[in-house]
Amino acid sequence: MAGSCSGGARCRNNMPEYETTDLNTQVLHVRSFGALWKANLREEDLSLEQAVPADEDAAVAEDFHCTPEIAAELRAVCRIDALKSSGKEDTEVIPEDTSLITLRVRQKALERREETITVDRACRQETFIYEMHKLRKPYQTVLVLGSQKLTELRDSISCVSDLQIGGEFSSQPDQAPENISKDLYKSAFFYFEGIFYNDRRNPECRDLSRTIIEWAESRDRGYENLQAAIMEDYTFNDLNIKIGFPYLYCHQGDCEHIVIITDIRLIHRDDCLDRSLYPLLTKKHWLWTKKCFVCKMYTARWVTNDDSLAPQDPSFFCDVCFQMLHYDADGNKLGEFLAYPYVDPGIFN
Repeated sequence: MAGSCSGGARCRNNMPEYETTDLNTQVLHVRSFGALWKANLREEDLSLEQAVPADEDAAVAEDFHCTPEIAAELRAVCRIDALKSSGKEDTEVIPEDTSLITLRVRQKALERREETITVDRACRQETFIYEMHKLRKPYQTVLVLGSQKLTELRDSISCVSDLQIGGEFSSQPDQAPENISKDLYKSAFFYFEGIFYNDRRNPECRDLSRTIIEWAESRDRGYENLQAAIMEDYTFNDLNIKIGFPYLYCHQGDCEHIVIITDIRLIHRDDCLDRSLYPLLTKKHWLWTKKCFVCKMYTARWVTNDDSLAPQDPSFFCDVCFQMLHYDADGNKLGEFLAYPYVDPGIFN
């Protein structure tokens, strides 16, 4: 939680004891938790407005514990205009005689990166992509405002399975797909502390939690009081959650993702203050792009199995190479193979 508390013992008594060593917190209500902090913080701790000092040289001297003369020199040398590029330098080339320490560090990092690229990179790349396809759970970190609806969080989460192709396909590789999975299967839910928050914004959405609740109630399975709610009726502030506890986001019927709330805090000056940009994606896994096995240049658009014309199974091809290798000039199929449209996970980079 951002800010400092001035309440002393009273503050500690009012704050919930929610820490559990190496596991997760106790259940807490998000809005109530925030209200407790706001009640015990000073007004200046809650304000994002920075006071403008009357004498900037004096403020710098106070911060750095130096004389006013040194403070004035620091402001002159380190002003924003002095740090800007003149526009004449090539930003892609680092001069050998540069006096900037940051550029020297970057140059060493680039040289070290080239030296550490090993021959087994392709093998490791294949293993990583295989695992990502198997799990279909790319890691993402999203910042959410407490007042935002759960549907906004749902819309900000992207998954490889959302972009899988739906509809009928011709044997011709140049025929475009009719839909992607996200357009066809709109149902989804979040599960937090015994409640399934179902996305029911579209008439086509189904209650994916009904089968789970009926299964839990059919016998004494140890899951009591499971409930279903409408996702768009709830905000993040309305949730009862545990910090660090694994919850569930399910969509596409069977595509499941672990959701973990890692932190709850007040917004501060270092955060993005543009509300329209939230939920804000701050981190995600880098996914390697699968290149065509023939040209080694373009991103794969087709994957084949049991391909008599390919050296390995499965094999990946771009549109052009797939057409030239597997079809003649009249569009007739050559050889024996099974071909499927391929959505490269690298599109999330």
